[in-house]
Amino acid sequence: MSSLSRRNFIAASAATLAGLGLAACGGEGGGDAATGEVAENSVGASEDLIKAAQEEGTLVVYGSCEEDYLAAACNHFEEVFGIDVQYQRLSTGEVQAKVEEENGNPSGDVWFGGTTDPYNVVTAEGLLEPYEAANASHITDPKYRDADGNWYGIYTGLLGIMYNKDEVERLGVTPPADFADLTDPQYQGLIWSSNYNTAGTAKLIVNTMIQKYGHDEGIQFLVDLDKNVQVYTKSGSGPSKNIGTGECVIGLGFLHDGIFQIVDNGYENIELVVPSSGTSCEVGATAIFKGAKHPNAAKLWIEYALSPECVELAAQNGSYQFLVIDNAEQPAIATEFGLDPNNTMDYDFEDAKANTDTYVAEVMEALGGGDDRFQTEDA
Repeated sequence: MSSLSRRNFIAASAATLAGLGLAACGGEGGGDAATGEVAENSVGASEDLIKAAQEEGTLVVYGSCEEDYLAAACNHFEEVFGIDVQYQRLSTGEVQAKVEEENGNPSGDVWFGGTTDPYNVVTAEGLLEPYEAANASHITDPKYRDADGNWYGIYTGLLGIMYNKDEVERLGVTPPADFADLTDPQYQGLIWSSNYNTAGTAKLIVNTMIQKYGHDEGIQFLVDLDKNVQVYTKSGSGPSKNIGTGECVIGLGFLHDGIFQIVDNGYENIELVVPSSGTSCEVGATAIFKGAKHPNAAKLWIEYALSPECVELAAQNGSYQFLVIDNAEQPAIATEFGLDPNNTMDYDFEDAKANTDTYVAEVMEALGGGDDRFQTEDA
């Protein structure tokens, strides 16, 4: 499809895409990209795969990373390969629920970003399509991929605590240094976390506490923590977005989200805390949905997602996670904040894969099923 006709197609279909909740990328493709020459050299995909993907002509992406990074990655893929990309930003819990409901007849082709606990759940349910990616050879550690190729890691980030320094001083409370501190009554009504039913971050929190403290003790910790929680946001990045303004005093989430608020939004009143007793890290992933309508475009996306072409867009668009492929340049700013992705607990991915849904259900039962603090829409 020519650049002009593709622009006309995108414009003509904008209303339809809006109705589906999908956005169309605006890249024009063409040139050397349409032949696969640029893509071959920069992404490492085979000419045969590129040609087959271009013949399909379309890719539908559900993204659970931040919106700016998702848009940049989708736009760039379209520009490089000349394939029309439609995308929607959803939390990992929302994507999990969507593909479970669609049960092998997915409306999307690939999943991009978001922590792997929900990926592991749908892997166990047979709802992801295994694919042995050529670029997986650049992944630095086996823990950053599914052994059978159901998902591949593209970044990793530390789970931690963030707080508003001005508000902590004004309220006269002691700054938290560890997860265990967060159950102290002095923090009643001051903590924000994320919804266990919708946020992959929250599912990681559940698994982390159960692995850290033991099953019963971990659930009890979350029950005790609940007494101090003011809001459970739909998305895992929700707490970080409200700390700088002071609406949220203390937040649980990924520390790279806090870096974004400090560096990009100028909230120098945010303090980042790596819990003193140790923490876990997310592995942000990408995967193909079982039954994807555009299987070759989906495979090409995986190769692209595992290339510097894609992952280096993260730091350029406010996502400061550590990268997990050996041929990409790490975002220097993450280390400048003293974060170390190797200084984490030995997270049991297999236990998370087998039990995340059960653990979340047990936590919600222990909390009495939740209440209006549990947001299901973006605030």
